[in-house]
Amino acid sequence: MPRALWRLEVDLPEVADLTAEGTLMAHGIDTLSPSRRQWPETQVIGEAYWRAGHRAVLAPSAARVGGRVLAVFREAAGAVRGVSPIRPARRYTEMPAVPVGLRT
Repeated sequence: MPRALWRLEVDLPEVADLTAEGTLMAHGIDTLSPSRRQWPETQVIGEAYWRAGHRAVLAPSAARVGGRVLAVFREAAGAVRGVSPIRPARRYTEMPAVPVGLRT
């Protein structure tokens, strides 16, 4: 603390969409769990899409039911072409309330 939360505008080609019903199941993921134990299983899925030439992966959130996450593959240090900050950032100086049911 304090922290700045940025919104980003994303315009990338080749984004793999894993949010459709059954897509993760086709990759061997029955349910998402926000835990370190599942990380190795999901990491190999992202790596496969990266090797296939995708620039990002859109996936369901393990931490928030109905939420989505976008993982953008970074090729080099510095700015990522196709990702731009929307100014201004929101500044927070106090800890937020812990979401109900969150497991970390």
